Amino acid sequence: MEPELNPDADDLPLRANTNHILVRHYVLDLTVHFERKVISGSVVLFLEPRCGVKIETEGGAQPGDGANSLKIIGSQDEDSIEDGTIGLRKPMLSMKKSFGAGEGKGDEFQAVSELGSQPATEAKNILSSNLLESTTDNDFTLVLDCCDLDVSKVEEVDITSVSALPSVVRSEKSEVSSVNPQASFIQELLSLPSSQWKHKHQLFLLCSCAAGAKDGGSLHFCQDRWSLQVRKRGSASPQEFPRVIRIFYETRPTGGSVRWTKDQDDRVCIYTAGSPINNRALFPCQEPPVAMSTWQATVRAPSECVVLMSGEEQAAPTEDRDTRFSVWNYYVTMPMPASTFTLAVGHWCQVTNACSDSTFSYTSLVDEGPSINACSGTVDGSVSCSHGDYPCRFTEQSAKSQRVIPHCVFGPVSLLRKAQMGILKLLPKCLAAAHTVLGVHPFPRLDVLIVPAGFSSLGMASPHIIFLSQSVFCAGSPDSDKSGLSLCGSRMCHEIAHSWFGLVIGARDWTEEWISEGFATYLEDVIWAQAQQLSLLEMAEQSDLKALLRWRRLSDELQNSEEELQILRPNMENTGQVSESGSSTVKHGLNPDKTFMQVHYLKGYFLLKFLASQVGEQQFIEFFRLFVKKYHGQLILSQVRLCYRQFLTSEQLVLLLELLLDEPELRAATLCALQRTYTLQNRDAEVRHRWCELVVKHGHTQAYGDVQHFLLHDQAMGVYLYGELMVHEDAEQQALARRCLSLVQEEMDQSTRRVVEEMVL
Repeated sequence: MEPELNPDADDLPLRANTNHILVRHYVLDLTVHFERKVISGSVVLFLEPRCGVKIETEGGAQPGDGANSLKIIGSQDEDSIEDGTIGLRKPMLSMKKSFGAGEGKGDEFQAVSELGSQPATEAKNILSSNLLESTTDNDFTLVLDCCDLDVSKVEEVDITSVSALPSVVRSEKSEVSSVNPQASFIQELLSLPSSQWKHKHQLFLLCSCAAGAKDGGSLHFCQDRWSLQVRKRGSASPQEFPRVIRIFYETRPTGGSVRWTKDQDDRVCIYTAGSPINNRALFPCQEPPVAMSTWQATVRAPSECVVLMSGEEQAAPTEDRDTRFSVWNYYVTMPMPASTFTLAVGHWCQVTNACSDSTFSYTSLVDEGPSINACSGTVDGSVSCSHGDYPCRFTEQSAKSQRVIPHCVFGPVSLLRKAQMGILKLLPKCLAAAHTVLGVHPFPRLDVLIVPAGFSSLGMASPHIIFLSQSVFCAGSPDSDKSGLSLCGSRMCHEIAHSWFGLVIGARDWTEEWISEGFATYLEDVIWAQAQQLSLLEMAEQSDLKALLRWRRLSDELQNSEEELQILRPNMENTGQVSESGSSTVKHGLNPDKTFMQVHYLKGYFLLKFLASQVGEQQFIEFFRLFVKKYHGQLILSQVRLCYRQFLTSEQLVLLLELLLDEPELRAATLCALQRTYTLQNRDAEVRHRWCELVVKHGHTQAYGDVQHFLLHDQAMGVYLYGELMVHEDAEQQALARRCLSLVQEEMDQSTRRVVEEMVL
């Protein structure tokens, strides 16, 4: 049984049961209503059950998966609902222990909530997530992360008309084709190779436009504060649950995922705010990072507005003849967590070049010649991608030479001049510098938006789009000297670095945000120095100054914040672990103090800076390239092996092992990883000697063979190792020492033999 979550605590619940079923693709159809401050529309989910999952518990109950075992009368065809509306919009909520249609199964509960300032879904008496375990209903529950949304209907989508198209290739190998042809079709659609991504997205769109299933297509659902739960009667497992469902809903003006405000020209706008609750108040989704998905979206907004979004191509709006709205379409082909979906709608203008009255054109898209320390590309023909199948830029020859990707800058009219002289002037240099340092740009284009003054940080990076605060501009004239561009340039470099660390490589556990922020903070300095074309001396001076300022900031924060908020891995050895269903919590995810803390930036930065000092700056940058090459398109934990073996010298390995010898305790798993990572048994005698010392000190029996080999074949250096084997008074180690001595004593130099025999015998 999973513990009940306290909604007033500062841990953020992730309720989605991703171990049972995954959303593989979203199709959103949204309309922005500025007058009401809501977004209305629908989202279509394409689902794939996890392999081999069978949901059974004693008595047929569902295992705990972080979802309430409530029934809020939520099916559109319920007789008890007046005027076709749902329970969430009524003062009285009828709740049951089951999702049945009112047959009287289980005990009934009542919760009364006056609709008004407090949403019905936050009624005081809504039951805890544990009650689902006590239900006698045997139906599978799809649990989605959801908050501050008014869901009006959930339905199964009938894709028969799409699956019958002659252009659709059928597979005779599908295991479910004879039982459930629609499930078979969706499985084949999800499995289409990346070379057919356009056809795949066309089929997704056709399916999303299909009608709801006629017989029993309206699905039962309920909401609590943090989730939306959906059931279909008779579907007892994820494999039997519908593969395509459509959810109709509206956001709320006070929803935490989006912010309704005015820009610096006093014109209305909306943008995803990078909220601690991520996008669950924008659309029902699976929030855990492991729920990697693709998406495509249609957004309708007033015709005078610009719609910016995570998307691989710059959208060209079309006009809706029946309304005054423009229609914008975006898509992504790289699977990413739903939290990275980003939307901004406002009356912004595109910043243009100072020397031209026309719209900024994409130039300098390919390599104009070699630059200092330029790399030829992160992935070469000798290394294949380790991620799932999608159109990956790291394998495209044209992307390897594209130092500056297509980019646009948007902002309010009042800031266009500053944006022109700051962002637009520096952005190509920063992009080229990032390519020099890290190689292929993970995304094919970039928009930069100057967000309203109320934005709570200096910047935020998302796929294909960066939000920048107006605070990055110098307060003086936009024509000020280049010293006034330092904050703007360095911040852009930080956000650009997130394309590699934070987006194309992400943390599998959100509590390990140092993996993205620490790396981006370290790389910010490297990329900005490259963009400025500093000399080595100037680069070192600038780096030292920034390190000093960051150390002062970190010291102050450590003295004036709660100690438990300073821990980089608050879940410790449980980092990355989830419940049986896949649900979990983000420790301190809702703590408002944590939002303003820099500890995960700064501790991560200093850790990386220390490692760079040990192996050398240039070798450490090479490590970043190797890391990107291996892990792009994947989620990682901090336990991932940071593999230095390709460039660490023997002296550096000796130093590393000597520092480890100072540690009072090392686990066997750590020692195994150390040996495997650096192939220590194949190194020179100096390295192997320190390795043997570690083995003896920590009684690492799995590597006693390495110790024996060293004593037999490296007699010139093994004398004192005999003493270490004997001094621990471990019977197995002492037997090893005596055995080795007996094998080589006849070969030994007399003086050496006498010393060893005194220690051993």
